[in-house]
Amino acid sequence: MTAVLKINTQDLDDRFIEKMKAEHAKSDLEIHVVDAAGDAPSLGESGFWNVISKLDWDKVGDDAAVLEPAVEYLSKQPLSQVYQFVDQLAEKLHHLDTKAHAQVFLDDEEAEGYLSPDDFLYARCAVVASGEAAFKTVLTEPAKMPTELTFEPLLHLANAAYRRKTGKEATLKPAISYETYSNRNGWQK
Repeated sequence: MTAVLKINTQDLDDRFIEKMKAEHAKSDLEIHVVDAAGDAPSLGESGFWNVISKLDWDKVGDDAAVLEPAVEYLSKQPLSQVYQFVDQLAEKLHHLDTKAHAQVFLDDEEAEGYLSPDDFLYARCAVVASGEAAFKTVLTEPAKMPTELTFEPLLHLANAAYRRKTGKEATLKPAISYETYSNRNGWQK
């Protein structure tokens, strides 16, 4: 059963949270923060790629330095855009999670027929981190999937921006899974 509850954040208290825990103990809770004033702009597709464009590839070898300009920029945006970045990143990684893209790894003579789920995820991160044009090319031409490039730190960009913005550790979970083999349609082809 799916239920939609609307509640103003000012009405959230310990009693409400305990009631939710008791009534929905084995359920997932998905929270959508809707700005009542309507003045928080959406990150959008172009905003996502704008954040990606801030990665400083002149600092290759120092992952934190590569991420820094993007983290700094995203941390200055409305918090809703940090959440939107997480979802958009996951969506793009999910789209690249296909048998056709993985086949590039399996055909690599060093891979010996084994696909490392983590390496494949980090290679997909490198594709997204390379920018919109590279992403679109690899998405439509799986044979161009890189086998030597990885960029796991991209997975931590939004968490770092959240931490910088709020001073708290992030618990950001995307609406869609980006883990290898999660795109069932992509693995059926």
